Amino acid sequence: MSRSTPRKEQTHERIVEVAARAVRREGYAGVGVADIMKEAGLTHGGFYAHFPSRDAMLVEAVERAGQDGAARLMQRMEQWREQGASPLRALVETYLSEAHLGGCEGGCPVSSLVSEMPRQSPQLRESGAGRVRGLMNLVRRFLPADARPGAATAVTSTLVGALQLARALGDNAEGRAVLAEARQALLSRYEPEGERAPH
Repeated sequence: MSRSTPRKEQTHERIVEVAARAVRREGYAGVGVADIMKEAGLTHGGFYAHFPSRDAMLVEAVERAGQDGAARLMQRMEQWREQGASPLRALVETYLSEAHLGGCEGGCPVSSLVSEMPRQSPQLRESGAGRVRGLMNLVRRFLPADARPGAATAVTSTLVGALQLARALGDNAEGRAVLAEARQALLSRYEPEGERAPH
């Protein structure tokens, strides 16, 4: 292995990290190669030493955004769990939180990008579909054992849709009300009876 390999890997990671934040903040169309390289402190010309195309970079960026968003979600869920919340309540309260409402850049890429996914290249559509499946699988893990088939799809749809609607209304009382109503609807429907007391 050559001496330059670790440095090249670090540079690659920096580009992916910058792109992962940018794609959640700006959407697919708002991510330009020149802007990403500039934000990463690199020259535009060095891009193709790391990626064969812009789409290849975006695939990695969305994957990284998913990993980072999931790690952040799990960390915040653990804080709810330490307070005695059920796994489902921890998920719902975290995903539909005011922090997530205002924190698009560091949040779940599905809620940031899902409406744009169908209009992307096949490579990016498949990457996006993988993130959607991943979120549905995560939700499935935290539903009660007796939840009906398809509940994970319904809950995921409500989580993502409510967050998108709230962001459309703004990080304000109106947007926060959408989150509160969605939290209440999900928990009253899916949380086990004995765990519905406020935490």
